[in-house]
Amino acid sequence: MEEGDALTAAIGSDESVVVTGVVGRLGKRVVRLLHRMVRVIGVDRREFPDRPKDVQHLRIDLRRKKMRDVFRAGNVRAVVHLGVMHDPRASANDHHSWNVVGFGKMLESMAQFGVKKLVVLSSANVYGPRPDNPQFLAEESPLLGSQDFSEIRDLIEVDMLAQSFFWRHPSCETVILRPTHILGAVRNAPSNYLRLPVVPTLMGFDPMIQVIHYDDVARAVVMALRPGARGIFNLAGPEPAPLSRVLKLLGRPRLPVPHGAARSMLKQLFRYRLSSFPAPELDHIRYVCMVDDRRARDALGYAPRHGLRDTVFAVETG
Repeated sequence: MEEGDALTAAIGSDESVVVTGVVGRLGKRVVRLLHRMVRVIGVDRREFPDRPKDVQHLRIDLRRKKMRDVFRAGNVRAVVHLGVMHDPRASANDHHSWNVVGFGKMLESMAQFGVKKLVVLSSANVYGPRPDNPQFLAEESPLLGSQDFSEIRDLIEVDMLAQSFFWRHPSCETVILRPTHILGAVRNAPSNYLRLPVVPTLMGFDPMIQVIHYDDVARAVVMALRPGARGIFNLAGPEPAPLSRVLKLLGRPRLPVPHGAARSMLKQLFRYRLSSFPAPELDHIRYVCMVDDRRARDALGYAPRHGLRDTVFAVETG
């Protein structure tokens, strides 16, 4: 693995890569790639019973002083930040405290102890699905995802904090990855939507969508750790496809619903905990939000290994 050789050469045997959010399914995937190349310290408040034996797991809250001790004692070379809270039922205060305050404190510690590399997993959702979006969005496009979906606000703030850190601390190579809809054995909104036995769609709308296999995201994270990689990179998977084609591949029956009725119904279902999807999620099956990932392909050498069929069927493993 070429990126593994580059990492092993750049990171000394006494240095570590810290991975936050390590107990999530994507976090575990990243760790299984990384621990064969470098020393890994996983940080997550949750238990990690199936961790590789050579991976150190610290049950630490990013907001606490103990997180600073990781950098003080761990000889940390790089940080991979996957620990963004996406729970739509958590309060706005909890989201802000964990995602923004916790990440900000970690950045302060990284600057203090001279960490040389930061990789942050953001999302293409920061651009927002909108009726006036161009066909493909570049990394310089405005981050408008929170205009109609307040739960995205924290993710945009994390993205902006990472961008600010990039400019204020040029000695640290900062990489921000913005993948499209991640599919696989993960519990996120796109994968959960495609797992529904009957999939609701919106009458009159069949947007082109981009999906990416979670293995391809994990590989891109490792590529971003290579020396010299820095900047913001969109990540896309196989060729875009209409939502109807994705559902046809899965063989899922569809239930077309008028947008107004769907929004009203979803608000009530979410309110009474009968659905995990907040109403603003409907915009993702209504409008286009596709990205141009040429920068990642050119600068990181990234290319998806999974085609559309493999990527879509990855949700069946969840």
